[in-house]
Amino acid sequence: MEDIIVSVAQRTLIAGTPLLLGTIGEVICERSGILNLGVEGVMSVGAVTAFIVTFYTQNPWLGLMAAILAGMMISVIHAFASVSLQSNQVVSGLALTMLGLGISGLAGKSYVGKPLTVKMNTFAVPYLADIPIVWKIFFDQSPFFYMALLLALAAWFTLEYTELGIKIRSAGENPKATEAQGVNVALIRYGCILLGGGFSGMAGANLSISYSKSWIEGMTAGRGWIVIALTIFALWNPMRAVIGAFLFGGIFVLQYLLQPLGISPNFLAMLPYLATLLVLLMIGLGDSKKLNAPAMLGEPYKRGER
Repeated sequence: MEDIIVSVAQRTLIAGTPLLLGTIGEVICERSGILNLGVEGVMSVGAVTAFIVTFYTQNPWLGLMAAILAGMMISVIHAFASVSLQSNQVVSGLALTMLGLGISGLAGKSYVGKPLTVKMNTFAVPYLADIPIVWKIFFDQSPFFYMALLLALAAWFTLEYTELGIKIRSAGENPKATEAQGVNVALIRYGCILLGGGFSGMAGANLSISYSKSWIEGMTAGRGWIVIALTIFALWNPMRAVIGAFLFGGIFVLQYLLQPLGISPNFLAMLPYLATLLVLLMIGLGDSKKLNAPAMLGEPYKRGER
């Protein structure tokens, strides 16, 4: 029984890790006032980039760095459209998703069915991993898991307790007042979009070089959209995102646990997305004033505008 509990818990954390990485980036991006619906496409680009680089270099860490860089590079498109051109952020984000999915599908076409000979292996924290059950669950995981937790903590601390965090939050709440204080709002938003793209690329890399050792078109499987819902669920707080990400990770694992009961596989595959819709419905029925959403989220801002 103990082995089953440990196995299920470990798989839950594994499934939730890419969701957490993507959500941290989206939280940072949206706190600056930019809505990015392109997470799915950026994650897909990160996944195929990490796979290809790892495939040729046999070094998953190089694959990870390449995925982060690729995620940031493709996010420049959304940054330019949203900040420099002040275009509709919803349209720009959707276009980024379609572009990212198209690029990844084309780039990875010849790699479908080719497994990696190496991947990002799990890392057992010395001494702590030997402690039964709870500690074994948390301290015998992929490096992505440890990085995700540390980055969530760092993002929360930065947003809440540093001058840079104040500037980011101010850019999302009142960019006019922020600009009046001598802060370059456009630069802050550009930086947050690129940082969010790096996190999404990292999430994609997690899927192709750690979660599995292969690339298939559409392997993100809608996780980018779940990330956007989790950002709202977390109330734009990176630490709350930890809870939400692993909750949804558990829902992914639940699919496999329920299969032996004879439940339709098609229905089980719908569970994460049904849960996403349910969360959004519950939030929508609640008090919108308590959501703590950035006041200027999704609103374009032109420097010097009064």
